[in-house]
Amino acid sequence: MDKQLLLICALTFIIHIIGTLAYSVRIAGIRTRRIAVSLALFSILMLLSRTSNSFLGPFLAKRVETGIDQHVAASTLLVDFRWLLFSSSLATILGAILIPTFQRAFCRAVEHFQVHRSVPKLLLHAVFKGGLSYLKTSASLPKPANVTGLREKSGVSISMTAMNIIATALWTVGVFAALYAGVLDPSVRVTSSTLSSIINGGATIIMAVFIDPHMSGMTDDVIEGKIEESQFRRAVVWLVGSRLAGTLIAQFLLVPSAVVIVGVAKNI
Repeated sequence: MDKQLLLICALTFIIHIIGTLAYSVRIAGIRTRRIAVSLALFSILMLLSRTSNSFLGPFLAKRVETGIDQHVAASTLLVDFRWLLFSSSLATILGAILIPTFQRAFCRAVEHFQVHRSVPKLLLHAVFKGGLSYLKTSASLPKPANVTGLREKSGVSISMTAMNIIATALWTVGVFAALYAGVLDPSVRVTSSTLSSIINGGATIIMAVFIDPHMSGMTDDVIEGKIEESQFRRAVVWLVGSRLAGTLIAQFLLVPSAVVIVGVAKNI
């Protein structure tokens, strides 16, 4: 793995770990009873995670262009994409492990934001005024009970779990499939590179219309005492697990998605 690929893998890792840790903000909102503030921070994190995928485009596009110019085999470039997808899965696993730690950190962030009402001030506080050291003191591993209790009612249906798997898989593979389509057929690589929205658009709709509102409703139910916090935590575990499953399924969707994009690019 060369330095350029390592950099792209690192960016992919950061994007997906942010998306996974965003669930911590919902738990922090329940703990602090600052639901509106926590949802605002959650939206910022999810927006950052879901839109940052596009920033990978220029770096990866440059690598693809160089590979095409040097007549690198498509199978060789496919290995690079496999590494990137593996980075997303690894980030999701690490993010799941770090959720208890960041839940505590986000509790403090929510309280700070409630006072100062400024995201820039919150970021400065996190970096320069003890925010990083607070992570050390609040470090905690996931409790085994959160995993062993998955058979109990969680509030997340099988259909919702399946939608999260599909949405995550599509969102994870979208940009990569569009660029790999250019490898499969260099004659339409410019058009293909602009068609990631075919894949990502569906994922964004599923997340925004079905998954996020469902979790917001569950958050309100916890505050109103209709369900227990432990049930909400199990729901988060299910969603994180389905998110991991989605990144793994993205490995199998990469080539078929690229073929679809090539077909669309040729028929526009």
